[in-house]
Amino acid sequence: MAYQPTGLTKGLIAIVALGLIGSVSWNFFLKEKFNAQQENRPAASAAGGNAAPAQSSPVLPAGSGPLGSAGKPLRVSLVSFHGYAPALVANGNSLKTKAGSIYDKLGVNVEFVINDDIPTLTTLFESKAAMCAWRTSDFWAQEQPNLRNAGHDGKAVIVVDNTQGGDAVIVRDAAVQKIEDLNGKSVALLQYTPSHGMLIDAIDNSSMTARAKKQVKTIFIKPEGGTSEVRAAFVAGNVDAAVLWDPDLSLALRDVKGAHVIYSTKTATNLIYDVMVCDQRELAKPENEAVFQKFVDGWLEGVTASRANPDQAVDALIATEDFFKVLAEKEGKPFIKGLFANLVWTDLADNARILGLAGGVNHYERVYGRFDQIYRAEGSLANPKSPVVSPQDSFDYRFIKAGLARNASASVQAAKPVETFSDKGRATALAAPASVTKPVAVSFASGSAELSKRAQQTIDREMVPFIENNGSAYFEVSGNTDSVGSAAANQALSEVRARAVASYLEKQWEIPKARLRVAGYGSSRPLCDEANPASADLSLDECRALNRSTRLAVFGK
Repeated sequence: MAYQPTGLTKGLIAIVALGLIGSVSWNFFLKEKFNAQQENRPAASAAGGNAAPAQSSPVLPAGSGPLGSAGKPLRVSLVSFHGYAPALVANGNSLKTKAGSIYDKLGVNVEFVINDDIPTLTTLFESKAAMCAWRTSDFWAQEQPNLRNAGHDGKAVIVVDNTQGGDAVIVRDAAVQKIEDLNGKSVALLQYTPSHGMLIDAIDNSSMTARAKKQVKTIFIKPEGGTSEVRAAFVAGNVDAAVLWDPDLSLALRDVKGAHVIYSTKTATNLIYDVMVCDQRELAKPENEAVFQKFVDGWLEGVTASRANPDQAVDALIATEDFFKVLAEKEGKPFIKGLFANLVWTDLADNARILGLAGGVNHYERVYGRFDQIYRAEGSLANPKSPVVSPQDSFDYRFIKAGLARNASASVQAAKPVETFSDKGRATALAAPASVTKPVAVSFASGSAELSKRAQQTIDREMVPFIENNGSAYFEVSGNTDSVGSAAANQALSEVRARAVASYLEKQWEIPKARLRVAGYGSSRPLCDEANPASADLSLDECRALNRSTRLAVFGK
C-alpha cells in the first residue's frame, strides 16, 4: 500500500526522506550485524531506521582560531556513500586531516562528520556543526528555498560525482522493456528522492497518454525503511518494478532472476549529480576564500588519487565508515570496488563541462531548474510559497574557475566530447527496444516539411533538454501522422518532416549525425486509437494531434 504523508508531516518528510539521497541504505543483514556490534548506540533514526554510526555528531563545538586551522577545522557533513571516497583519500583515509595527506600538504584542516541521520542544512548551519554538507542537485533544489525561509542560505562549490548507472528503474517481467510498459504496473521507491525525480522525468517525457501516466502505481516506501525496504518489496515480488540506487540496485539485480534495467543514469548521464553546499555566511568572508579553495582543490586531487588507485578508495571507506566496514565483511572488497563503475568521481575537467565553463550547456543549472519544477508540482516543499531560486544563484563558481585559471589543460579536456558515436554503435543500440519515447508536437504547415520559427522553438524547448539529459544515448527521430489521407502520402511526408527535425538538431545544436536515425512511420504507429479516443480521455482532434507528433526514442548503448 502506498505511503501517503499528511499535510503536516509532508514538509518534514521532504527533508528527512530526502536525506537518504546518495546515502547507501542499510541492508537487513547489515542492520543486524551492526546493531549487534554497537549495543550502546543511539536508537534508530527517523531517516533510514539505522543505528547512528559512532562518528555521527549533528552538534559539535565551533572551535577556536581561523577556519581551516587545527583548532577550527572546516567541518563537512557526509553520509555513508562511495561517491565521497576521494575526499576521505585526500584526508589520509581519515575523517580528520592526517599528517602527510593531500589536505595537510595544502595547509588546511578538514573534518568530515558522518551524519547518516541527515540533519537539515538549517540545523547544521545554525549550530555550526558543519559549514558544508553533501546534497544531490535535486535535493539542493528543494532545500535551498526552505533554507532561505529559515533566514540562511548556501551555495554549492563543487560537483563531486555524477551517477552513471548507479540509479535505475528495474523490473522483473521480461515483457516490460521500456518506460511506457509501466502503464498499470506498480513501482516501489522513496518519495522526494532522485529515484522519484528520475521516474517522474521519464514518465513525463514518455509517449504514454495522460490517462496511462496516471495508471502507473507508485508505491512510496516509508522513509524509515530506506532503499533496503524498496529492494525487499521488489525481491519479494510485492511490486512489479522499483527505482533504486547502489548498492541496493546491484543487490536486487543479482538476487532476482530475470531482473533487468529499463532506464538508468547509464543512459541519462546528465541527470543526477552530488555537490557540496557551504554556508553562505562563511563563503562571504574574504578571509575564508583561501580555505574553501583548498577544500575544493584537495577534493579534486583526491579524485585523481582515487582514480589511479581505487583500492585505496575502498580502504578509505572501510577505515572511516562503519557501513562499508560491515559491507566489506559480508560482500567483500571487490563488491565495493564494483560500485565505483556506476558513477564518475568528477575532476576539474568534469566540473568545467557539467557547469558549462568550457562553452557547452550548464547541465547543473538545467537539472537544478528541472527538479525545482518537478518537486514544486509534487508538493515537496515545506512551505509552498518558498521563493524560487535561480539556478545560477545556487552555485559559487569562484573555486572551480580559479582551478581552471591555473590549469588550462582541464578546459581543453572539458571541451572534448565525453561520448563517441558511430554508425555501427547506432545500429547495435537500435537493435534493442527504446527505453522511452518522447512525443513532441512540432508543427508544420499543411503538406510542408519546412520548420517554422515556432517549430524550431518547440524543438529547442522540448527536445534538446531531453537529449542533453540522455548524454550517452542514440536516438530515433520519427515522423508520424494521423490516419487522415493516403497512407503512402502520409508515410512519405512523415519521413521528410523527421529529416527536417534531425537536420535542425545536427546544424543548430551540433548533435552528431551518427547519433540519430531518421524514420517516417506515417499513421502506422498511433499513440491513440482514433476509432476510440475516449479510451485515452481525449477528443478525436486531440487524439489525432497526439498521433501527428514527431517522436524522439532513446536507445542506451
